[in-house]
Amino acid sequence: MQKLSEADLIINPDGSIYHLNLLPEDIADTVITVGDLDRVGEISKHFDSIELKKGKREFITHTGYLGKKRITVLSTGIGTDNIDIVFNELDALVNIDFNTREIKKDLKSLNIIRVGTSGAIQPDIPMGTILASTYGLGFDALMHYYIHEISGDEHSLLDGIHAHFSHIKNLHPYITAADNTLLQTIGKDMEQGITITAPGFYAPQGRQVRAKNAIPGFINQLNSFSQGKHRITNLEMETAGIYALAKTLGHKALSVNAVLASRVNFQFSTEPNKIVDKAIKMVLDSLS
Repeated sequence: MQKLSEADLIINPDGSIYHLNLLPEDIADTVITVGDLDRVGEISKHFDSIELKKGKREFITHTGYLGKKRITVLSTGIGTDNIDIVFNELDALVNIDFNTREIKKDLKSLNIIRVGTSGAIQPDIPMGTILASTYGLGFDALMHYYIHEISGDEHSLLDGIHAHFSHIKNLHPYITAADNTLLQTIGKDMEQGITITAPGFYAPQGRQVRAKNAIPGFINQLNSFSQGKHRITNLEMETAGIYALAKTLGHKALSVNAVLASRVNFQFSTEPNKIVDKAIKMVLDSLS
């Protein structure tokens, strides 16, 4: 089997993976990802015990136990560029032998749950809603650099999306479904819908500050899409990359969104921490 080069798989002198600074034994089979590094401690404070705390750059990791279940919580930072780093390095930690630099014969599949924040684009989804993403719809460019196989259902939805947004130049979206088992367990009591992953926070999500937007009325164009039971419900910056890379690498993923903003009503929550804490508790309760 061909060895991975030192330039393709960078291992630190202490044997840890380059960016995350983690050793293979540092991570559990269940991983919760968060964008905000301060949110790592807000989750791990609910653990019965914490065996490891590590950090490098924006990547903070806590691994511990909730009852008898071992869980890792890891901050990714914002955006799918960081998701590219985190998911490739998580996969390397469990599926590559760091001593031989070879891919293992028996591959491991991680359960990965994102707990993040989001803005709703449908008028019937209020602030405070906890929403599970049925699909991640990427308006960023990450998956243009990977071979990304899609199912028949994903292809059908993507065809409808291409038709709906055909008037927007240079938009090449990709789509991936949530892992159905995680969706039906962790996400079963949550609002559900298609989540758009944008490549930015302001104009790419239809916000207008000083720079002029190239796509006027973007939110209305997003929330007017529907196909059968499917509709676009919310916007954020990581889910599509998480779903697509997880599927490509053979892992299971679910994105849980704490809705802090109503984009159609131009409102933002005055109690965002309470909403995020609600999402955290719902996820941990389902895992325990």
